[in-house]
Amino acid sequence: MQKRILAVDDERHIVRLIQVNLERAGYQVMTANDGVQALDIVAKERPDLIVLDWMMPQLNGMETLKRLKANEATQDIPVIMLTAKSQDADVLRGWQSGVDCFLTKPFNPMELLTFVKRIFEDRERPDDDDGDRITI
Repeated sequence: MQKRILAVDDERHIVRLIQVNLERAGYQVMTANDGVQALDIVAKERPDLIVLDWMMPQLNGMETLKRLKANEATQDIPVIMLTAKSQDADVLRGWQSGVDCFLTKPFNPMELLTFVKRIFEDRERPDDDDGDRITI
């Protein structure tokens, strides 16, 4: 089944760049231009992953993330924070808030695609709780 990704950014050219590259890689992409739209789409469509900008009007990415993580129905959706905020304190705040990946702008679309693939691969890998795994 085709994975569905929500791209959220108030800069339309960034949303388009994300959308084109992820669609070329075989993903279905939905878009939103702010956190309010994003939460509405998430409630209706339940995407498999969200690429989320931090600085947006109406509802910023951190507040959107906070609401997603507070909701039992959406708390497990992986989130890639894509932002121009690159100070150590901002990155730490993103990690502490529950992002799965933190990618700073300007970004390489191939790097984004690599992170998306890695997140999906990690989530599809079965847990190995029976002790057969060897750690070196």
